Amino acid sequence: MSNSQAPARLVDAEARAASAVEGQIISSPEEIQKIARNLRRRIITMIGQSASGHPGGSLSVTDILASLYFGIMRHRPNDPKWPDRDRLVLSKGHAAPALYATLAEAGYFPVEWLSTLRQLNSNLQGHVDLHRTPGVETCSGSLGQGLSIATGMALAAKMDSKDYRVYAVLSDGECQEGQTWEASMFAGHHQLDNLTVVVDNNGCQLDGFICSILNLDPLPAKWRAFNWHTVEVDGHSIPELLGALEEARATKGSPTAIIAHTIKGKGVSFMENNNAFHGKAPTPEEVARALEELA
Repeated sequence: MSNSQAPARLVDAEARAASAVEGQIISSPEEIQKIARNLRRRIITMIGQSASGHPGGSLSVTDILASLYFGIMRHRPNDPKWPDRDRLVLSKGHAAPALYATLAEAGYFPVEWLSTLRQLNSNLQGHVDLHRTPGVETCSGSLGQGLSIATGMALAAKMDSKDYRVYAVLSDGECQEGQTWEASMFAGHHQLDNLTVVVDNNGCQLDGFICSILNLDPLPAKWRAFNWHTVEVDGHSIPELLGALEEARATKGSPTAIIAHTIKGKGVSFMENNNAFHGKAPTPEEVARALEELA
């Protein structure tokens, strides 16, 4: 399904306001869109400064992270280990710049840290590390492990009678991993309705297009077959993302998978659907061009 074919799920602003609880950040879709644009500028700047990183997948997941942290999740930037916080597992850990920009924008650590990305002794490593970065819930490395970790967190919440929710952000490429489906089978079987997966479905992976390397279609049907409530959205539409995330929160008896149709390198014309920028930092000239487009 293309982005233009993804069904609309518009956010109910009154329902969002009514669901606000201590520690949750509530913003309008328009405000979140502005935040996401600023996050993209930060992503380009920090990867350009470090001359190392993954711009393509960071830019595709930006709207997803902005919607979660500024519109849905219950969390306290001044108290990252608050026991009742919602948890986010960035399974696609190479998109660390997007999470770092989001956490800095939310107030977990000073924005100035972003200029230290991938430097020696920096708290912002190439993959996220819970031991170094406030707000990071788990370390990442080999893709395909994040859903197993998130499933364990969701099960623990059920066993402890806690009402926090767990969100796992996956790449579509790691859905080729067997471990992803072992975890999804477990979560569906145990009806972990406090668990939501968002798949950043940008159609690309390390060295090419997914449809050519190992086609995942029909991806939504696969999640449904594993007993997940499954919806599809335009992953760059803040109202659709917020609506789907609220739908997940209201769904009982099964976990929810949100297939977010995105564009790798979103927002920068020469990076969009250009797999050369999977793990290549932009040159100073390209940084200037990108920032001009994102102005």
